[in-house]
Amino acid sequence: MSNSCEQTNHSNKPLRILRMAELTNLLGISRSSIYEKLNPKSRYYDADFPKPVRLGAASVGWRSTAIDEWIASLTV
Repeated sequence: MSNSCEQTNHSNKPLRILRMAELTNLLGISRSSIYEKLNPKSRYYDADFPKPVRLGAASVGWRSTAIDEWIASLTV
């Protein structure tokens, strides 16, 4: 048994949490654009955009697998 505390998903990729800086680089959009996609009152709202995971009192992240799936859904 491994000492690694990384979890894996159904495709055996390690579960990673993307913080805002990495997410903005990956998607090529700004922090404010990400929050606009999450805001139901925004005209840029995207109901399919992955919801953030709370990491602490003032920090959030996104599951890398959810982001990968969202990106794949855009190219179909």
